[in-house]
Amino acid sequence: MVSIQIFVEGGGDNSGLRAKCRKGFVAFLKKAEAEFEGKVPKVIACGPRKKAYDKFKIAHENNVNCLLLVDAEGPITEGHTPWEHLEARDGWSKPQGATDEQCHMMVQVMESWFLADKDVLADFYDQDFQANKIPQYPNVERCPKGDVLDKLKQATRRTQRRIQ
Repeated sequence: MVSIQIFVEGGGDNSGLRAKCRKGFVAFLKKAEAEFEGKVPKVIACGPRKKAYDKFKIAHENNVNCLLLVDAEGPITEGHTPWEHLEARDGWSKPQGATDEQCHMMVQVMESWFLADKDVLADFYDQDFQANKIPQYPNVERCPKGDVLDKLKQATRRTQRRIQ
């Protein structure tokens, strides 16, 4: 069985937070373990997305079987591959020999996923959470990054765990 490494955006610049990010992704991937024939990929939480890209490139150049997983940071133009999106948005070129299957996008901003379940947000934040500040989005993955963060700040502003 060939081992796979996934270079993931997330966890910030703190090794403790990157460890938590890695553990979260591993727990998520273990739920699909059968798809990996019993061998869950090694997850490398890289912090900022540029670091994930840089580490992916180095691993790819060293013939490591690897994938890149980063936030899209904006809408992906219809018909564009993830590599074409990253080239247009960030100026990141597809490494020589890399395939389109090695690059994957998450949502525009990870916090979009929080909008999908206001009840869980309310449980986490406490009774001062204002769920009515978050509209029903038909597709949270298409919600612009600025809107997501703004709505979460509004909804949590009166809570002790408010988003800054």
